Amino acid sequence: MRKNLVSVIMGSDSDLPVLKGTIETLKNFGVGCEVKVLSTHRTPDDVIKYIKGTPKKGIKLIIAAAGGAAHLGGVIASHTILPVIGIPIETESLEGLDSLLSTVQMPVGIPVATMAIGKAGAKNAAIFAVQILAIEDKTLAKKIVSFRGKLRESVLSKNKNLKTKI
Repeated sequence: MRKNLVSVIMGSDSDLPVLKGTIETLKNFGVGCEVKVLSTHRTPDDVIKYIKGTPKKGIKLIIAAAGGAAHLGGVIASHTILPVIGIPIETESLEGLDSLLSTVQMPVGIPVATMAIGKAGAKNAAIFAVQILAIEDKTLAKKIVSFRGKLRESVLSKNKNLKTKI
């Protein structure tokens, strides 16, 4: 397992069931992560203090998950030059559409790469993080290629099973 290269931050510990997919996927690729609960609205000074210290820890990118107003990714991006990947968390009132729009609509100059709402987005955030890290890490690049090959095989194997069902 590589040292913690990714910081995974959630706005609330209620987001952890979704983020388990992020954390597990990073571990499956051998990428360590530091996991934090920090709220843009309830602990704003702590968010900024933590973000400003991440480069010294060797963190290369940040994954931020939040629901509702979902300002976490944007606030983080405004305080660092590290890449920020946002995961909109599903909400009861608007099924995560509010989170998606809050995360994706950033002003020019402060980008947040935004994934899909919920669990699929959580796993894709980890895969995207590994792809970014793989730019300079040949071992991770090989793991991504292998992962994609397994996805391909999984899809093509469905054709064999399909013939028996028809």
